[in-house]
Order: sequence, then C-alpha cells, then structure tokens
Amino acid sequence: MTMPAPPGHNGGPPLEDEDDDPAGWRLWCWRRARKKAWKAPPEIALRRLARAEELGMTYREYTLEILERGHYQ
Repeated sequence: MTMPAPPGHNGGPPLEDEDDDPAGWRLWCWRRARKKAWKAPPEIALRRLARAEELGMTYREYTLEILERGHYQ
C-alpha cells in the first residue's frame, strides 16, 4: 500500500524504477505531458528565444519560467 503524496508534492513519477509498481501508466502520462510541454511552434520558440536573450537568460530557463507560472512577464 502506498502513502498519498504530502502537501506540495507535484505528483511526479517516483525516482526509482519499480517493475511491479502500478505507476507505470502515470509515468507514461508524465513523460508524455513533459514532452508536449516543451514543444512549441517555431514562431513561438523564436519569440521566446529573443525575449530570453533580452533578459540575459537561456531559452530553457525562460521556458521553464513560463511553464512554472503559466504566463510570461
């Protein structure tokens, strides 16, 4: 029996791989959602890159901020 995640936990997959763990489906969904979140149409990716360079950030850092906050500033 597994314990529920504590408050503030993001519900991500476990760090260790367990073959008999029924979380296989959750892990697959998590990986799929993560992959989808990083895909952006070329014009959006170029706009993000330009804005990141203006702010002195990398594209990855800027995109992480957008993904965490849900919007850009």
